[in-house]
Formats: sequence, C-alpha cells, structure tokens
Amino acid sequence: LIGVGIGVACRDRTIAFASTFACFLSRAFDNLRMGVISQTNLNVMGSHCGVSIGEDGPSQMALEDLAMFQSLPGCTVFYPTDAVAMERATELAANTRGITFIRASRPALPVIYKNEEQFQIGKAKIVKQSANDQVLVIGAGVTLYEAVKAAEQLAATGVNIRVMDPFTIKPLDWAAVQNHSAACGGRVVTVEDHYPEGGLGDAVLASLATVRNTVVKKLAVNAVPRSGPPAELLEMFGISASHIVRACNDI
Repeated sequence: LIGVGIGVACRDRTIAFASTFACFLSRAFDNLRMGVISQTNLNVMGSHCGVSIGEDGPSQMALEDLAMFQSLPGCTVFYPTDAVAMERATELAANTRGITFIRASRPALPVIYKNEEQFQIGKAKIVKQSANDQVLVIGAGVTLYEAVKAAEQLAATGVNIRVMDPFTIKPLDWAAVQNHSAACGGRVVTVEDHYPEGGLGDAVLASLATVRNTVVKKLAVNAVPRSGPPAELLEMFGISASHIVRACNDI
C-alpha cells in the first residue's frame, strides 16, 4: 500500500493518499523512512486509533503511530478532532510537501467547529477558556471531548480550566502552548489515546522544556489494553473525563 502510494506520487504525477488502520502502518515504516530520504510526497491516513475503537481489541489499536510519524524528518502530523477539522486537514495535507499523517478516530464524535472555521498547520485552537483558568488541558480527538466534559464537571466545583485542541502535533503550536500555559499558572495536563512515549504529551513537554515554573502531567494509555466498550476502556486506562478531573485537582 505505502510502496504503491510512493510510486504513484513519484515526480508529482498525482496527489496520493494511502489509507488503512493506523496499526498496520508500523509494518510499512521502512518504506516511509526511505520515502523521506527520496523526498516523496505522500499523504497517509491512519484510522481506528487508540483504545477508543473498543471491542476490536489491542491488535487493532494504534497506540504508537504518533511516535512513529513524529520521528520522520519533515513529516507533518495532523490530529483533527471533528469532521470539519478532518476536512481541513485533508485539504492542507494535499497541498503540503513531504510526508503527512492524518490520525483518525473511530467513534462517532459531535461536530464542534463551524463549517467556515479556518485551520492552519502549526496553529492550535482554544475550545474553552475563561479569565481565571487554573489549568491548561491539551487533548486531541476523543480525549478533547473528555477534556470538555472534565471542564464542565470542574466548573461546577468552582475550578476553571482551559481546553486546547492542537490540530497538528508536528509542528506543534509552541507559542500557543507556552502563552496559555503561563496564563494558567504554569499548570498543564495532556491527555491522549496513545502510549506515553512519543505522542502528544512528549510534544508538549518539548515545547515547555525551557520554560521555568511549569508543571506538566501526562495522561496516556500506560499499559497494553484489552477489548471492551470504548467508554469503559477510556476509564480503565486513565484517559477519561474523571481522570482529567483528578489530574487537574492534583496538579
């Protein structure tokens, strides 16, 4: 699949998209690595990411895909949250040189952006904020919705949090992360449907590595998962709204 995609994209003969379950892309990593060296222009769509795919089980759950694609020099990594963001990501990918990766979730998630919303590579969105936010929570895909739920639960107890949608993980919007982190007292929680290594949390940590007086708490899938209903798996592996609430109170 990936080899054919690289071939048809050779010499800009076409704008190629290769799409499959993201978990299967690990076996194509050598093609992608060599594609970087040969300066290929290939767009890759990886679906069925994370424990949120539910009953299909761990063999089908992509939990290392962000780490894999972030390791490729020059690769642009999109993580759109809803259908509008996905359409914009696809359009931007088609017009971006080099390898791009679009991470797609399986659950039927509500649309949060208006059709006319503008997106840019390397520019984050703030989906919830107030003048007295105490924690910046950064999530993408299914975990962004969990973050919004957590924000509503925390607001009922008098705690306000700011919720950020990064849109692209690579390049990450360093300026937005740093500025909004400072506005929230240097307290940051990241939550991702991915293993802890090489994902959203590590990208955020890199952006804040030289920023003083900042604390980052990462929530991620920290064990080999199992099959089950999506909501139960989000809870079991520590990335549900209740875990976000706990992390915000702890930090």
